Amino acid sequence: MSATGSTRRETGMRVAVAGGTGLVGRYVVEELVAAGQEPVVLARSRGVDLVAGGPSLDAAMDGVAAIIDVSNVTTTNAKKAVAFFDATGTHLRDAGARAGVRHHVVLSIVGIDRVGLGYYQGKLHQEDVVMKGPAPWTVLRATQFHEFAEQVLDRVPKPLAVVPRMRTQPIAAREVAQYLVHLTLDPPQGMAPDLAGPRVEQLVDMVRRLLRARQQRRLLVPVTMPGATGAAMTGDGQLPDGPGPRGTQTFDAWLAQYGTQEG
Repeated sequence: MSATGSTRRETGMRVAVAGGTGLVGRYVVEELVAAGQEPVVLARSRGVDLVAGGPSLDAAMDGVAAIIDVSNVTTTNAKKAVAFFDATGTHLRDAGARAGVRHHVVLSIVGIDRVGLGYYQGKLHQEDVVMKGPAPWTVLRATQFHEFAEQVLDRVPKPLAVVPRMRTQPIAAREVAQYLVHLTLDPPQGMAPDLAGPRVEQLVDMVRRLLRARQQRRLLVPVTMPGATGAAMTGDGQLPDGPGPRGTQTFDAWLAQYGTQEG
């Protein structure tokens, strides 16, 4: 993955990872340790409820110099997504201000301002919350992960595989984590250039290849979302619209390792 060189690599820094037990969060924690930093995992399983906030969050944030927010909620409902990201984003922002955080980094999604999905409204609100906070910030919009094909497939009951028609430029979750850590250890930059994988793919084709890798027989049913949302998804709405860093692992390379990877 191409990345600019860093002028500052402080070590031993306490970095809070919101959602540090999730898909990207686990990789972020590993990459922070490899970079000589001290990750602080913020998750309910670690006794910190980001939605509720409260004393446990403040205690965990003690001595934290930076935040990496990769928290997530599984919903397609705009109201639920906005409520989740408002609560978690506000609690993180305010706890960070009390702790004297110097850099607040948020992982977002390429195209959320061009594709009218309910979940994306939540992500836009999350960006807005951190942008209005007192701490210097960086927002990284990345394309869907290779695992997105799995997530789409596993949400549909068998024997069907209903998959939206969508163009994407998928990237390895570990490469996203690596770049998040890179950004966190560099000075804040506001909106970072979009991060994407090496190749444009059709989601329907990705799911078809995943089914073969799983040796599963399911009826694949491609669907086009209605209106402007569908047009954006089948067009360039979720592709980067400018230059930026690119991952190196293709979806086919990820599939070749399928079943041998953690998570």
